[in-house]
Amino acid sequence: MKVFILAGELSGDKLGGALMAGLKKLRPEVQFDGIGGPEMMAQGLVSRFDMSELSVMGLAEILPKYRALMARINETAQAVIDTAPDVLITIDSPDFSLRVAREVKAKSSIRTVHYVAPSVWAWRPGRAEKMVRCVDHVLALLPFEPPFMEAAGMACDFVGHPVVAEPVAQPDEIAAFRASMDLADAPLALILPGSRRSEVSRLLPIFQQVAARLVRARPDLRIVVPAAGPVAADVRRAMRTWDGRPIVLDPTDMKLGAAQAQKREAFAAADVAVAASGTVSLELAAAATPMVIAYDMNWLSRQIIGRMVKIDTVTLVNLVSETRAVPEFIGANCRPGPIAEAALKVLDDPQAQLAAMAVTMQRLGQGGAAPGIRAAQAVLDRLP
Repeated sequence: MKVFILAGELSGDKLGGALMAGLKKLRPEVQFDGIGGPEMMAQGLVSRFDMSELSVMGLAEILPKYRALMARINETAQAVIDTAPDVLITIDSPDFSLRVAREVKAKSSIRTVHYVAPSVWAWRPGRAEKMVRCVDHVLALLPFEPPFMEAAGMACDFVGHPVVAEPVAQPDEIAAFRASMDLADAPLALILPGSRRSEVSRLLPIFQQVAARLVRARPDLRIVVPAAGPVAADVRRAMRTWDGRPIVLDPTDMKLGAAQAQKREAFAAADVAVAASGTVSLELAAAATPMVIAYDMNWLSRQIIGRMVKIDTVTLVNLVSETRAVPEFIGANCRPGPIAEAALKVLDDPQAQLAAMAVTMQRLGQGGAAPGIRAAQAVLDRLP
């Protein structure tokens, strides 16, 4: 069995590595070709070029590299056609992945699978209709996504979210973390301002005021900020003016495994989190850490996205659990006072959220087969 598989960023590489491991377990004779990063190469992939060439975001960043990216798309599509695999698996990165799939379908009948369904349930539903021209089968991370893909004419299987396969800090690790940070048994609030400079610069001043209000209301409360590597220096600089004794977890000079373990321990040790909107809500749910979600953007983006979004909540825990247990403050509502008030309420009474998070994790596949195995089995089950 020959599989051509490609990913364009680290999150996709992680999904790809787990899927490849699943395919190797179910079909030991499988052969791989394609593009990927360290996780996929650890499973035996010899990447045709460095995946980092595809990790470009934003119009200003893409334009100077447009010709090079188009050349890579054409080169990759031709490689798929020339090698004639049993299946082409593209992972996320739709600007690259779906262009490759479109070229392949235009010149061959090679089966195409796309891993990670687009969030058509939230905005831009027309993306599904465009995908059907070049994608035969979709692997979905969220349990409510298959009907949207199937309605557009594609086969779709929910294969579980990778968060359910991530390790969770154990009580002895949590105790060691608290001891190492001199936290004793103080209540702990996480501040999570995001991983991109644009969102950190916009959210951190708001979150600073939130933290100040929390500490005024609960003088024993400690603030911990697990900073993402790309923005750790920015976070450290900004927090020099913060009141109290906030702790920044900076992964910059740590080995990857140690940094990931420290983040898990912080999440599990926390009593409440104030977090930027995103998949971090699922990481917090996995750690059973109650949360408040907040996000803001520039005025123009508010107007455009506000008209496009079709749902009344952007928090995945709310969507998957079919509750509204997680308070969220988006756009013009992203103000320090209401955010802090909600965080204090959650800190005092987290039970509704804890129940919603347990439902979320169960619905995402916790306790079942690992998502990589489920994804591999779904691919094999639908091969002609």
